[in-house]
Amino acid sequence: MDLEKLKKLREENFSKHKKKKREYYLKSKNKDIQAKYKDYKAIDYSKELNDENFEENIKLIAKKQKAHIEDRKEQIIHKIKEYRQKKKEYYKKNKEERLEYDKAYRERKKEKLKEYRREYYKKNKEKILERQREKRKKLNEKE
Repeated sequence: MDLEKLKKLREENFSKHKKKKREYYLKSKNKDIQAKYKDYKAIDYSKELNDENFEENIKLIAKKQKAHIEDRKEQIIHKIKEYRQKKKEYYKKNKEERLEYDKAYRERKKEKLKEYRREYYKKNKEKILERQREKRKKLNEKE
C-alpha cells in the first residue's frame, strides 16, 4: 500500500470512530436526562405561590428540613467529634514543627516591624516631635 491509501484508510477509520463515539455520547446523555428527571413533577407556580397555599407550603418545607436535620443529627454530631479528634491528633503530631515555624514567623515579622517603624519615624519625624512637644506643654501646664 502506498502512503495516500494509508492516509485515506486512517481518515475513514477515524471518522467512523468519531461517529460511533458521538452516537454513544448522545445515547448515554438521553439516558441520564431521563433518569435524572423521572421523579420530578411539573410545578404549577400559580397554585404553589398564591396567597392561600404559600404559607402552608413554606411550613411544609420547614417541617421537612427540620425532620431531615433531626434524622441526621447523630451522624452530624459524630462527624464533628471525629473531626475534632483528628484535629487534636494532627496538632499533637506536628507540635514541634508548628512551634518552630511560629518562632521563625514571629522573628520575620519582628524585623519587618522594626524596619517599618524606622521608615515611619524618618518620614514623620517632625510631626511626631511636634506632638511630643505639645503633650509636654500640657503636662507642664497641669502641674
